[in-house]
Amino acid sequence: MSNQTCNNQAYKIVAINTRFIEQVRNQQIDDQNQPVEFSMAKGGEPCRDVLRPAKPNEKIILASYCPFTRAGPYKEYGPVYLLAEDIKSVRETPLSISQLVAEGYLGEVFVLKAYSFSQRIIDAKLAYPHSAEEIIEALFSNESVDFVMVRYAAFGCYSLRIERQVN
Repeated sequence: MSNQTCNNQAYKIVAINTRFIEQVRNQQIDDQNQPVEFSMAKGGEPCRDVLRPAKPNEKIILASYCPFTRAGPYKEYGPVYLLAEDIKSVRETPLSISQLVAEGYLGEVFVLKAYSFSQRIIDAKLAYPHSAEEIIEALFSNESVDFVMVRYAAFGCYSLRIERQVN
C-alpha cells in the first residue's frame, strides 16, 4: 500500500487484496474457486501484487480476481497476474500514477472509474499520464466517491485501487 498527495487531496494507491494473494499462493485457488495457472513470464505482464511489470522468466500466476466486496450489478471478476513467489517487494514509498506509467505498469491511456461506498459506479474517465492527477482530484471532489479503480484501457483488466487518505 502506498500514500500519495494529489494537490491537497490525499489518497493512497492500494495493490491487490492481501487475502487474495495468500489464497492464490498457498491454496492455488482464485476468487471463482478455480485452480490458478502458473507460467513463466515473457516480460511485461502487469503484476498486481508488486505494481510492476514481470521480468522475463519470473514465475507468475494468472488468476481470476474480484476487487469488489459487496453484492450488486457492478461486482465482476477478471484475470490478474501475480508473482508466484513472495519477494517482499511491495513498495513502501509513496507512488503516483505518473510514476507507475513511467515504470511501464500502466499504459499511455487508462481508465479511472469512481465508485461509491456501496460500490455503485458514479463516474468514469479515460486518463493520460499528463491528466491523471487532475482527474483523480476532480473525482474525489465529489463527496459520494469512496474509491477510484484504475483499469487498463485496451483489455479493461483491473490494475489498482485508489482510496481517500483518512487522517
